[in-house]
Amino acid sequence: MENQAIQSVILDDENSTLVILDQTLLPNEKIFLRLTSQNQIWEAIYSLRVRGAPAIGIAAGYGAYLGTKESKAETYDELYEDFKKVKEYLASSRPTAVNLFWALDRMETRILKEKGKTPVEVKNALKDEAETIREEDAKVCETIGEYALSLLKDGMGILTHCNAGAIATAKYGTALAPIYLGKERGVNFKVYADETRPLLQGARLTAWELKEAGVDVALICDNMASIVMKEGKIGAVLVGCDRVAANGDTANKIGTSGVAILAKHYGIPFYVCAPLSTIDLKCAHGDDIHIELRPDEEVTSKWYEKPMAPQGVKVYNPCFDVTDNKLISAIITEKGIAYPPYNESLSKLF
Repeated sequence: MENQAIQSVILDDENSTLVILDQTLLPNEKIFLRLTSQNQIWEAIYSLRVRGAPAIGIAAGYGAYLGTKESKAETYDELYEDFKKVKEYLASSRPTAVNLFWALDRMETRILKEKGKTPVEVKNALKDEAETIREEDAKVCETIGEYALSLLKDGMGILTHCNAGAIATAKYGTALAPIYLGKERGVNFKVYADETRPLLQGARLTAWELKEAGVDVALICDNMASIVMKEGKIGAVLVGCDRVAANGDTANKIGTSGVAILAKHYGIPFYVCAPLSTIDLKCAHGDDIHIELRPDEEVTSKWYEKPMAPQGVKVYNPCFDVTDNKLISAIITEKGIAYPPYNESLSKLF
């Protein structure tokens, strides 16, 4: 499984550099970018060069450390002020992905615990915290994969939307974790990957990494999900998420809610794979989740040699939609599988 050796986010501490796999160039080019400034890290998160909720959190943790490492502060208080500026700046890159804020808040909690120590000691503590975020994510993904695998059968057809795989996390992914773990154990699935318009994360990323890993994967356009379900090819739907509200409403890549509606119609279980870091108990329901709007050209021209829409046509391009909790069969976390009613089951996980 060649791609399991690929880490999409790496700290080169010796050179004060964040190394990321540029996911905007896949599948045609496998290029690692070396980011040495806060502007570059912000742009990489905003432009989806690094993407996937856990990977964004890992990048944010490393980014907060590297930004603070640059500080010339001579006291703890001065260093903390510099840290807060770094945190605020990185937090402005993506408004929907809760892992971004979760990781930055966690870094702040750590720096507050180091109050009174020297700047060098505090910087070392921040590095340690960022490394811990990455190590914990790898374990979280593996555990989610174990729980998800318990719900699946050998040979089952799996439909997935967007990319919740190894390159979106520290290892294994979330929604793809049971597929990788199953393959390691001789349990094989037939995966149908939605193309995932308009940024094609399914076509460019999921299909790429599963093919690299030797998984039986077929790419379909988003509007083909209904027919493969009707034809009996799909035994379960597995998706990742960017934020889960306290009632189980889930924000994920645009088009996810449509897949959930289809799965409900055809009686197919719809599973959300969600690290606890993406569950936001402060957010009561999906209506409270801010939906990011993206540039028009992602729809009209980004993937075409020539524009495929009339010049100047209005475009509505929301990045996410919210899947109603009533459409979700279970939410699979590293602490276990939550079933409805989610207001009760999710809070118990904490």
